[in-house]
Amino acid sequence: MRIAIILGTRPEIIKMAPVIRELEGGGREYFILHTGQHYSYNLDKVFFEQLKLPQAKYNLEVGSGSHAEQTAKILIGVERVLLEENPDLVLVEGDTNSVLAGALAASKLHIKVGHVEAGLRSYDRQMPEETNRTLTDHCSDYLFAPTEKAKAILLGEGIPQEKIFVTGNTIVDTVYQNLEIAKETENTLNTLHLAPREYFLVTLHRQENVDNLARFASILEGLDKVAIEFYLPIIYPIHPRSRKMMAEFDLQPKKLRLVEPVDFLSFLQLESSARLILTDSGGVQEEACILGVPCVTLRDNTERPETLEVGSNILAGVLPNRILEHTRLMLNKENNWVNPFGDGTAGKKIVKIIMEDSDG
Repeated sequence: MRIAIILGTRPEIIKMAPVIRELEGGGREYFILHTGQHYSYNLDKVFFEQLKLPQAKYNLEVGSGSHAEQTAKILIGVERVLLEENPDLVLVEGDTNSVLAGALAASKLHIKVGHVEAGLRSYDRQMPEETNRTLTDHCSDYLFAPTEKAKAILLGEGIPQEKIFVTGNTIVDTVYQNLEIAKETENTLNTLHLAPREYFLVTLHRQENVDNLARFASILEGLDKVAIEFYLPIIYPIHPRSRKMMAEFDLQPKKLRLVEPVDFLSFLQLESSARLILTDSGGVQEEACILGVPCVTLRDNTERPETLEVGSNILAGVLPNRILEHTRLMLNKENNWVNPFGDGTAGKKIVKIIMEDSDG
């Protein structure tokens, strides 16, 4: 069994790391293809180094562009590599253009596809990620669902049960494996002059939020209200796309502390020591839940409903007063929820399933 692992964004590197480690430790034959969807491979190298992953064999360096342009470039580049390498299986993770293009290219070449984190749905077609994840699930041969709820969604869409495997989410593996390392590295809290549990952390980057002037302005107003009421610093490691749109819209948040994007271990430090996290990221909703940090989601829906069910997360939308009200609610909750995303062995389970199937 020869495996191609396709990665395009930093969250994919982080979430695929446990699978790569398991393949590496077992001496399995595989290679990594990096599409460069968000950043150049050189800028993403630090993530490979921090997570102690082997370097990518191929770098497509597709860069930014419209969804059609970016997906097309990745399709062309991935197809070329797959024709040259002829792997038995392509593994993709998540819901990006790299995931959809990788799955499509493999499927059309009759190469099996494995989708890590299958079965997530927001039921919001305004999100390009919803289209990507749905189409990827329906052209995959192995669907690695993080929870029973995700499996039920896949079964409800007519995907055969024998293709679906509930493994837990690999983000649990990554958090468990790297939290201690993060604490031992350079202390980001000291660098930013922060005390544990005495700041809020914000991430805000989704296209439907930051590309929309009314939504972006409304969220920033809400965050200013939170800062005023609780008199705590709100740290916002600002995504390049968000910074660009903030400048374009001439938005100037008064109470947020904007900092440069940080590496994975530094961000894990910031997450684990925050009093509360406000985010529009699906992955951060999961990480907050795993770390026992209350989360307020700055969206109208989520493809991580498990976080709502266990009480680690709440949907606030984008209206300023609702953001403030939901922050109050989450700060008054006990953070004694049970992590619904597995026990930190998802990477092992995924590799075991693939290998047993190939041997059988």
